[in-house]
Amino acid sequence: MADIHIEAAKKNIEQKGFLDIEIDVNLDLFSEIERLKKEKNAIILAHYYQEPDIQDVADFIGDSLGLAQQAEKTKADIIVFAGVHFMAETAKILNPHKKVLLPDLKAGCSLADSAPAQLFKQFRDKHPDHIVISYINCTAEIKALSDIICTSSNAQKIIESLPPEQKIIFAPDKNLGAYLKKKTGRDMVLWNGACIVHEIFSLEKITRLKIRHPKAKVIAHPECEEPVLRVADFIGSTTSLLKYSMQDDAQEYIVATETGILHQMQKESPHKTFIPAPPENMCACNDCPYMKLNTLEKLYLCMEYEEPQIIMDENLRAAALKPIQRMLEISHRYGL
Repeated sequence: MADIHIEAAKKNIEQKGFLDIEIDVNLDLFSEIERLKKEKNAIILAHYYQEPDIQDVADFIGDSLGLAQQAEKTKADIIVFAGVHFMAETAKILNPHKKVLLPDLKAGCSLADSAPAQLFKQFRDKHPDHIVISYINCTAEIKALSDIICTSSNAQKIIESLPPEQKIIFAPDKNLGAYLKKKTGRDMVLWNGACIVHEIFSLEKITRLKIRHPKAKVIAHPECEEPVLRVADFIGSTTSLLKYSMQDDAQEYIVATETGILHQMQKESPHKTFIPAPPENMCACNDCPYMKLNTLEKLYLCMEYEEPQIIMDENLRAAALKPIQRMLEISHRYGL
Protein backbone atom coordinates (compact mmCIF):
# COMPACT_ATOMS: atom_id res chain seq x y z
CA MET A 1 0.00 0.00 0.00
CA ALA A 2 2.86 2.39 0.80
CA ASP A 3 4.30 1.97 -2.71
CA ILE A 4 0.90 2.68 -4.27
CA HIS A 5 0.58 5.80 -2.11
CA ILE A 6 4.02 7.05 -3.12
CA GLU A 7 3.40 6.45 -6.84
CA ALA A 8 0.06 8.27 -6.63
CA ALA A 9 1.71 11.17 -4.83
CA LYS A 10 4.48 11.36 -7.44
CA LYS A 11 1.90 11.55 -10.23
CA ASN A 12 0.06 14.27 -8.30
CA ILE A 13 3.28 16.22 -7.86
CA GLU A 14 4.11 15.95 -11.57
CA GLN A 15 0.67 17.22 -12.55
CA LYS A 16 -0.13 19.79 -9.86
CA GLY A 17 2.93 20.30 -7.68
CA PHE A 18 2.77 19.92 -3.90
CA LEU A 19 -0.33 22.06 -3.33
CA ASP A 20 -2.73 19.10 -3.02
CA ILE A 21 -0.51 16.90 -0.85
CA GLU A 22 -1.75 17.01 2.74
CA ILE A 23 0.72 16.85 5.62
CA ASP A 24 -0.29 15.75 9.09
CA VAL A 25 -0.26 18.91 11.22
CA ASN A 26 1.24 16.92 14.10
CA LEU A 27 4.23 15.82 12.05
CA ASP A 28 7.59 17.11 13.31
CA LEU A 29 9.06 18.20 9.98
CA PHE A 30 12.52 18.84 11.42
CA SER A 31 12.88 15.29 12.78
CA GLU A 32 11.29 13.79 9.65
CA ILE A 33 13.74 15.61 7.41
CA GLU A 34 16.65 14.40 9.55
CA ARG A 35 15.28 10.84 9.28
CA LEU A 36 15.01 11.08 5.51
CA LYS A 37 18.54 12.45 5.20
CA LYS A 38 19.92 9.39 7.01
CA GLU A 39 17.70 6.83 5.30
CA LYS A 40 18.36 8.13 1.78
CA ASN A 41 21.95 9.36 2.20
CA ALA A 42 20.74 12.82 1.21
CA ILE A 43 22.36 16.20 1.73
CA ILE A 44 20.53 19.52 1.89
CA LEU A 45 22.35 22.49 0.38
CA ALA A 46 20.69 25.81 1.17
CA HIS A 47 21.36 29.33 -0.01
CA TYR A 48 21.58 32.16 2.51
CA TYR A 49 18.40 33.63 1.03
CA GLN A 50 16.21 30.70 2.11
CA GLU A 51 13.73 31.04 4.96
CA PRO A 52 15.23 30.52 8.47
CA ASP A 53 13.66 27.06 9.03
CA ILE A 54 15.29 25.72 5.87
CA GLN A 55 18.64 27.22 6.79
CA ASP A 56 18.42 25.58 10.22
CA VAL A 57 17.80 22.10 8.79
CA ALA A 58 20.41 22.35 6.00
CA ASP A 59 23.72 20.47 6.03
CA PHE A 60 25.49 23.36 4.34
CA ILE A 61 24.47 27.01 3.98
CA GLY A 62 26.36 29.23 1.58
CA ASP A 63 26.53 31.52 -1.40
CA SER A 64 26.77 30.34 -5.01
CA LEU A 65 30.51 29.54 -4.85
CA GLY A 66 30.31 27.63 -1.58
CA LEU A 67 27.28 25.67 -2.74
CA ALA A 68 28.95 24.74 -6.03
CA GLN A 69 32.04 23.57 -4.15
CA GLN A 70 29.93 21.46 -1.78
CA ALA A 71 27.99 19.98 -4.69
CA GLU A 72 31.27 19.06 -6.39
CA LYS A 73 32.62 17.06 -3.45
CA THR A 74 29.54 15.54 -1.81
CA LYS A 75 29.36 11.76 -1.30
CA ALA A 76 25.58 11.85 -0.87
CA ASP A 77 23.33 9.89 -3.22
CA ILE A 78 20.67 12.60 -3.26
CA ILE A 79 21.29 16.36 -3.35
CA VAL A 80 18.34 18.44 -2.18
CA PHE A 81 18.93 21.99 -3.32
CA ALA A 82 17.08 24.60 -1.30
CA GLY A 83 17.65 27.50 -3.64
CA VAL A 84 16.61 28.42 -7.16
CA HIS A 85 16.60 26.50 -10.42
CA PHE A 86 20.03 27.52 -11.78
CA MET A 87 21.65 26.40 -8.52
CA ALA A 88 20.08 22.95 -8.70
CA GLU A 89 21.09 22.80 -12.38
CA THR A 90 24.69 23.53 -11.36
CA ALA A 91 24.58 20.66 -8.85
CA LYS A 92 23.27 18.33 -11.57
CA ILE A 93 25.96 19.49 -14.01
CA LEU A 94 28.59 18.53 -11.43
CA ASN A 95 26.85 15.29 -10.41
CA PRO A 96 25.27 13.62 -13.47
CA HIS A 97 24.79 10.28 -11.69
CA LYS A 98 23.23 11.67 -8.52
CA LYS A 99 19.60 12.55 -8.00
CA VAL A 100 19.20 16.33 -7.62
CA LEU A 101 15.94 17.61 -6.16
CA LEU A 102 14.48 21.13 -6.00
CA PRO A 103 11.55 21.66 -3.60
CA ASP A 104 9.72 23.92 -6.07
CA LEU A 105 10.50 23.85 -9.80
CA LYS A 106 8.95 27.31 -10.11
CA ALA A 107 11.80 28.77 -8.03
CA GLY A 108 13.47 30.53 -10.92
CA CYS A 109 15.66 33.65 -11.09
CA SER A 110 14.96 37.04 -12.65
CA LEU A 111 18.65 37.47 -13.48
CA ALA A 112 18.89 34.09 -15.21
CA ASP A 113 15.67 34.88 -17.11
CA SER A 114 17.19 38.16 -18.36
CA ALA A 115 19.58 36.28 -20.66
CA PRO A 116 17.72 34.12 -23.23
CA ALA A 117 20.22 31.68 -24.74
CA GLN A 118 19.36 32.38 -28.40
CA LEU A 119 19.76 36.14 -28.02
CA PHE A 120 22.92 35.74 -25.97
CA LYS A 121 24.48 33.51 -28.64
CA GLN A 122 23.85 36.24 -31.23
CA PHE A 123 25.44 38.77 -28.88
CA ARG A 124 28.46 36.53 -28.28
CA ASP A 125 28.91 35.87 -32.02
CA LYS A 126 29.26 39.61 -32.63
CA HIS A 127 32.40 39.59 -30.42
CA PRO A 128 34.36 36.53 -31.64
CA ASP A 129 37.64 37.68 -30.08
CA HIS A 130 36.15 37.99 -26.58
CA ILE A 131 36.21 35.42 -23.77
CA VAL A 132 32.80 34.99 -22.12
CA ILE A 133 32.77 35.14 -18.32
CA SER A 134 29.28 34.42 -17.04
CA TYR A 135 28.04 34.93 -13.52
CA ILE A 136 26.80 31.62 -12.09
CA ASN A 137 23.29 33.10 -11.81
CA CYS A 138 22.43 31.95 -15.34
CA THR A 139 20.85 28.97 -17.06
CA ALA A 140 22.70 25.85 -18.15
CA GLU A 141 22.29 27.04 -21.74
CA ILE A 142 24.18 30.27 -20.97
CA LYS A 143 26.85 28.33 -19.10
CA ALA A 144 27.30 26.17 -22.20
CA LEU A 145 27.90 29.34 -24.25
CA SER A 146 30.52 30.61 -21.78
CA ASP A 147 34.26 30.12 -21.34
CA ILE A 148 34.43 30.63 -17.58
CA ILE A 149 31.77 30.82 -14.87
CA CYS A 150 32.26 33.09 -11.85
CA THR A 151 30.50 34.06 -8.63
CA SER A 152 30.53 37.37 -6.81
CA SER A 153 33.12 35.79 -4.47
CA ASN A 154 35.66 34.94 -7.16
CA ALA A 155 34.79 37.16 -10.16
CA GLN A 156 37.54 39.72 -9.58
CA LYS A 157 40.25 37.05 -9.23
CA ILE A 158 39.03 35.25 -12.34
CA ILE A 159 39.07 38.44 -14.43
CA GLU A 160 42.52 39.38 -13.12
CA SER A 161 43.84 35.89 -13.92
CA LEU A 162 43.41 36.61 -17.64
CA PRO A 163 46.02 38.54 -19.68
CA PRO A 164 45.36 42.31 -19.68
CA GLU A 165 44.95 42.32 -23.46
CA GLN A 166 42.25 39.61 -23.40
CA LYS A 167 38.86 41.03 -24.39
CA ILE A 168 35.95 39.97 -22.18
CA ILE A 169 32.18 39.70 -22.37
CA PHE A 170 30.63 39.69 -18.90
CA ALA A 171 27.10 38.35 -18.46
CA PRO A 172 24.36 38.46 -17.40
CA ASP A 173 24.45 41.03 -14.54
CA LYS A 174 25.22 44.57 -15.73
CA ASN A 175 25.52 45.94 -12.17
CA LEU A 176 28.05 43.33 -11.05
CA GLY A 177 29.82 43.79 -14.39
CA ALA A 178 30.05 47.58 -13.94
CA TYR A 179 31.38 47.10 -10.41
CA LEU A 180 34.03 44.67 -11.68
CA LYS A 181 35.05 47.01 -14.49
CA LYS A 182 35.70 49.65 -11.85
CA LYS A 183 37.60 47.24 -9.57
CA THR A 184 39.76 45.63 -12.25
CA GLY A 185 40.12 48.45 -14.78
CA ARG A 186 39.13 46.04 -17.57
CA ASP A 187 36.97 47.39 -20.37
CA MET A 188 34.45 44.57 -20.57
CA VAL A 189 31.41 44.29 -22.83
CA LEU A 190 28.36 43.84 -20.58
CA TRP A 191 25.11 42.00 -21.19
CA ASN A 192 22.11 44.05 -20.06
CA GLY A 193 20.70 41.84 -17.30
CA ALA A 194 19.85 42.45 -13.64
CA CYS A 195 18.40 40.95 -10.45
CA ILE A 196 15.01 42.34 -9.39
CA VAL A 197 15.95 42.08 -5.72
CA HIS A 198 19.14 44.12 -5.96
CA GLU A 199 17.82 46.68 -8.44
CA ILE A 200 14.92 47.78 -6.28
CA PHE A 201 16.78 49.25 -3.29
CA SER A 202 15.93 52.89 -2.65
CA LEU A 203 18.90 55.21 -2.19
CA GLU A 204 16.55 57.83 -0.74
CA LYS A 205 15.21 55.44 1.91
CA ILE A 206 18.70 54.17 2.75
CA THR A 207 19.78 57.79 3.24
CA ARG A 208 16.86 58.35 5.62
CA LEU A 209 17.83 55.21 7.54
CA LYS A 210 21.37 56.52 7.84
CA ILE A 211 20.03 59.72 9.41
CA ARG A 212 18.06 57.68 11.97
CA HIS A 213 21.00 55.32 12.55
CA PRO A 214 24.11 57.50 12.14
CA LYS A 215 26.46 54.80 13.47
CA ALA A 216 25.13 52.09 11.16
CA LYS A 217 27.33 50.88 8.32
CA VAL A 218 25.85 50.18 4.90
CA ILE A 219 26.97 46.83 3.51
CA ALA A 220 25.92 45.89 -0.01
CA HIS A 221 26.06 43.10 -2.57
CA PRO A 222 27.74 44.12 -5.87
CA GLU A 223 24.56 43.25 -7.78
CA CYS A 224 23.13 46.51 -6.40
CA GLU A 225 22.98 49.58 -8.61
CA GLU A 226 25.93 51.98 -8.60
CA PRO A 227 24.27 54.77 -6.51
CA VAL A 228 23.70 52.29 -3.67
CA LEU A 229 27.23 50.90 -3.95
CA ARG A 230 28.57 54.46 -3.83
CA VAL A 231 27.22 54.97 -0.28
CA ALA A 232 28.23 51.51 0.96
CA ASP A 233 30.90 51.12 3.64
CA PHE A 234 31.59 47.59 2.44
CA ILE A 235 30.75 45.73 -0.80
CA GLY A 236 31.00 41.99 -1.12
CA SER A 237 29.45 38.62 -1.88
CA THR A 238 26.84 37.23 0.49
CA THR A 239 29.48 35.25 2.39
CA SER A 240 31.77 38.28 2.51
CA LEU A 241 28.97 40.43 3.95
CA LEU A 242 28.36 37.83 6.65
CA LYS A 243 32.07 37.60 7.56
CA TYR A 244 32.41 41.38 7.59
CA SER A 245 29.48 41.76 9.97
CA MET A 246 31.07 39.20 12.31
CA GLN A 247 34.56 40.73 12.30
CA ASP A 248 33.79 44.46 12.10
CA ASP A 249 33.46 46.61 15.24
CA ALA A 250 30.22 48.39 14.30
CA GLN A 251 27.05 47.48 16.19
CA GLU A 252 24.50 48.39 13.51
CA TYR A 253 24.33 47.51 9.80
CA ILE A 254 22.01 48.44 6.97
CA VAL A 255 22.12 45.36 4.75
CA ALA A 256 21.54 45.85 1.00
CA THR A 257 20.91 42.31 -0.19
CA GLU A 258 18.16 39.71 0.15
CA THR A 259 16.80 39.54 3.70
CA GLY A 260 17.48 35.81 4.17
CA ILE A 261 21.11 36.53 5.11
CA LEU A 262 19.99 38.44 8.21
CA HIS A 263 19.13 35.14 9.88
CA GLN A 264 22.76 34.01 9.81
CA MET A 265 24.05 37.48 10.69
CA GLN A 266 21.84 37.59 13.77
CA LYS A 267 22.83 34.05 14.80
CA GLU A 268 26.54 34.86 14.51
CA SER A 269 26.29 38.31 16.14
CA PRO A 270 23.22 38.33 18.42
CA HIS A 271 24.39 41.52 20.13
CA LYS A 272 24.35 43.51 16.87
CA THR A 273 21.47 45.12 14.98
CA PHE A 274 20.82 44.32 11.32
CA ILE A 275 18.41 46.47 9.33
CA PRO A 276 17.24 45.36 5.86
CA ALA A 277 17.80 48.09 3.29
CA PRO A 278 14.35 49.21 2.08
CA PRO A 279 13.21 48.87 -1.54
CA GLU A 280 11.46 51.50 -3.62
CA ASN A 281 8.10 49.73 -3.32
CA MET A 282 5.84 49.76 -0.24
CA CYS A 283 7.21 46.53 1.22
CA ALA A 284 9.23 46.93 4.42
CA CYS A 285 11.86 44.42 3.34
CA ASN A 286 13.41 42.98 0.20
CA ASP A 287 12.65 39.29 -0.30
CA CYS A 288 13.35 37.29 -3.44
CA PRO A 289 9.94 35.91 -4.47
CA TYR A 290 11.62 32.92 -6.12
CA MET A 291 13.84 31.94 -3.18
CA LYS A 292 10.85 32.15 -0.85
CA LEU A 293 8.81 29.67 -2.93
CA ASN A 294 10.69 26.91 -1.11
CA THR A 295 9.18 26.02 2.25
CA LEU A 296 9.93 23.46 4.95
CA GLU A 297 6.81 21.53 3.91
CA LYS A 298 7.91 21.38 0.27
CA LEU A 299 11.40 20.37 1.35
CA TYR A 300 9.99 17.46 3.34
CA LEU A 301 7.71 16.34 0.52
CA CYS A 302 10.42 16.45 -2.13
CA MET A 303 12.65 14.29 0.08
CA GLU A 304 9.82 11.87 0.88
CA TYR A 305 8.79 11.35 -2.76
CA GLU A 306 12.13 12.30 -4.43
CA GLU A 307 10.40 14.78 -6.73
CA PRO A 308 10.68 17.25 -8.46
CA GLN A 309 13.95 16.10 -9.97
CA ILE A 310 16.37 18.04 -12.18
CA ILE A 311 16.71 16.27 -15.54
CA MET A 312 19.24 17.51 -18.09
CA ASP A 313 20.32 16.62 -21.60
CA GLU A 314 23.79 15.07 -21.45
CA ASN A 315 25.26 17.16 -24.28
CA LEU A 316 24.09 20.36 -22.58
CA ARG A 317 25.42 19.16 -19.23
CA ALA A 318 28.85 18.34 -20.66
CA ALA A 319 29.09 21.72 -22.41
CA ALA A 320 28.01 23.59 -19.27
CA LEU A 321 30.46 21.63 -17.11
CA LYS A 322 33.63 22.94 -18.81
CA PRO A 323 33.34 26.62 -17.75
CA ILE A 324 32.30 25.59 -14.22
CA GLN A 325 35.40 23.40 -13.96
CA ARG A 326 37.55 26.34 -15.07
CA MET A 327 35.98 28.44 -12.32
CA LEU A 328 36.61 25.81 -9.67
CA GLU A 329 40.21 25.35 -10.83
CA ILE A 330 40.92 29.09 -10.59
CA SER A 331 39.15 29.26 -7.22
CA HIS A 332 41.24 26.40 -5.86
CA ARG A 333 44.41 28.06 -7.19
CA TYR A 334 43.65 31.26 -5.27
CA GLY A 335 42.32 29.47 -2.19
CA LEU A 336 38.82 30.88 -2.61
